[in-house]
Amino acid sequence: MMIKAVIFDFDGTLITFNLDIKACRSEIINHLIQQGFPHTLFSKKETAFDMLEKVRHYLKIKGIETQKFAKIKMKVFTIVESFELESAKTTKMFQGIPETLIELRKMELKIALCTISGKKATTYSLKRFQINQLFDAVITRDSVPEVKPNPIHLQTTLDALNVEHSEAVIIGDSTKDMACASKLDILAVGVTTGLSSKESLINTGAHYIVSSVNEILPIIQWLNQKY
Repeated sequence: MMIKAVIFDFDGTLITFNLDIKACRSEIINHLIQQGFPHTLFSKKETAFDMLEKVRHYLKIKGIETQKFAKIKMKVFTIVESFELESAKTTKMFQGIPETLIELRKMELKIALCTISGKKATTYSLKRFQINQLFDAVITRDSVPEVKPNPIHLQTTLDALNVEHSEAVIIGDSTKDMACASKLDILAVGVTTGLSSKESLINTGAHYIVSSVNEILPIIQWLNQKY
């Protein structure tokens, strides 16, 4: 089937990733310790999502009600959101992104964002770079119960675009993007502008590797010429 939709990750793919990860994770850990969780439970090498999963498991073992987890999750994401908004003020968009998005629209392709960032920071950045009007759907972590690499995040994006798995391609800089696409058997393009190496992107399911999002146009044109 022809490619009808292009789904992008955001940070590290369309814009630079400059979130102060260490400071963000330190603040989250400090908050969790203040809530009574043992400091040995967490590591600064873990994402906020990893830490929350440990919190969920810990509370379950202790037989503590799920409402407590919901409150903790909300506070953790409030901390993350503050760092994201600060990052959004200084992040830069990679060269040629608006032109590439416009060309994709000229090809009558649907375009979406599938990002683990929150809605506030994502909306701020899209408006700041004046590309918000180029997307048919924006699915942030606030839109789904679980984020990438959980396939529900990507499936929600497909549903929002009303396209089948075989009609979409996902472009991302993270192994989580590639793993998520692999679980749903979706064509994946790894871009080496973020944190993941070419090798790790390939190992987690990338069908193509590019050094810039701007290189995807000939790939999509070639794919659609086959049909």
